[in-house]
Amino acid sequence: MRDTLLQYVFTSLPFVVVALLALGAVLAVGLGLVWPRLLVYPYLCVFFWTTSTSYGSLAVFVTPGVYSRGSGLLVFPLVVWTMLGLWCCARVAAGFGRSAAPACSLRPWFWGWTALLAAHLGAGVLAGVPAREALAPSGFSNIVWMGPLVALLLLAFRTREEALELARCIMLAGLIRALYGLGRWTAFGGDPNNVYANMNAIRIRLTFFDINDSLLSMMACAIAAVALFGPGPARPAPQPAWRTLEWLTLLATAACIVLSYRRSAWIGFMFGCAVVLLRFPLRRRVQLVLAALPLVGGALGHAALRRLGQAQGGGGLGSLFYDMQSRRFGPESERVLELKLVLADILARPFTGIGSWGRYTGYQQISWQANPDGGLFVHSGILHVALKSGLPGIALLTGTVWAFVVVARRALRTLPPELLGLGTAGVAAVAFMIPDVLIGTPFPQVRTTQMIAVALALPYVALAASQAPLLRKRPRHVRLRPDVAPA
Repeated sequence: MRDTLLQYVFTSLPFVVVALLALGAVLAVGLGLVWPRLLVYPYLCVFFWTTSTSYGSLAVFVTPGVYSRGSGLLVFPLVVWTMLGLWCCARVAAGFGRSAAPACSLRPWFWGWTALLAAHLGAGVLAGVPAREALAPSGFSNIVWMGPLVALLLLAFRTREEALELARCIMLAGLIRALYGLGRWTAFGGDPNNVYANMNAIRIRLTFFDINDSLLSMMACAIAAVALFGPGPARPAPQPAWRTLEWLTLLATAACIVLSYRRSAWIGFMFGCAVVLLRFPLRRRVQLVLAALPLVGGALGHAALRRLGQAQGGGGLGSLFYDMQSRRFGPESERVLELKLVLADILARPFTGIGSWGRYTGYQQISWQANPDGGLFVHSGILHVALKSGLPGIALLTGTVWAFVVVARRALRTLPPELLGLGTAGVAAVAFMIPDVLIGTPFPQVRTTQMIAVALALPYVALAASQAPLLRKRPRHVRLRPDVAPA
């Protein structure tokens, strides 16, 4: 009897799981139609708290994460399909409320990216390339998926109260992630994905190797800094608990970025801090520079000396780009060789590129390209776009950046004090990613492109919320006898 009962339980278990998943999906859709932002928060937290790289780890077996395509039946990762479903819920909810989507100057440029990807898909199919390879993240399909996330955030956060709630959520998410990284760095040896210690014999511990964790810290740090030192109070009466959390966020996120020991994070942090400082009155700006520059500069200098002093060929701060310098004698630096090989292919096909599925010529000479993904990516986001899509991709990238810069300048000049932190966080985060876009590999990574999309959306969300009418309760006048005029 017991064995029979267990057999029934295990036989029916898959059907029970499917039924529960279907019920959960129905409940989630119903919730998304009423309060779309309540579904956006879990989606954002996945990207805020889940690392996307195992590079530098000594683990023999690596489990595919949530950002992989798995077997490839869905072509794209499941997380981005989930985001598309959330956008559909938010769009239907906005239709029920008869409210138009907020204006966004990035929308036509993302449609342009979609059209370009469709053109590459068509050309690839005609050339016998599988659609799965033409639409792979190693091309530029991740840029296309940035558009729906920007639209989703604009639809989900419409009022000032919702925008302020989003800012607090980002600040708290950054604080929690930074405290986790600092605690692991202090007591548990830091990030296991430590390419410097595991592969380059540099004796340092990291908070996070993934640049996106430092990007989240930059956003949270910017929100906390504007709330603490901005031109006006972020809240009419700041509570002591929130003031304490803002100070803790400011210190913890800055330390987390410094202890990441990534050069792109250090340079990006200085860019982001410059954006934040420009939002303050001149007197407060001078005070902060005089107070914070010795502390931040000393911390960055000490960290740079610890890492670069142990690097091969390192000689202190002057060796910041030691692995990108050409040598007078001996073999060519692999970073320089990679750029030369990529530039040769770009000049050979300047108008069309090598295709979203293509590999650059000679990639076998690069040590880190000795894997199944060899030749599909390059350590420069701009050169990656030029290599894959040619001049059309560069034109779209330039237009996207220009459209954001124009709106960002207007947002930082016109936003009210309570929304200035949210807008500044987005602009500072984009400035933080400039070094990674120049010398990193942001566009083939799902997490990085989605995090950049969040940063791009924040100034637009803040602007739309600042133009939304304030919700005020009007007093009700009750007339007991409508047929009798008041005396």
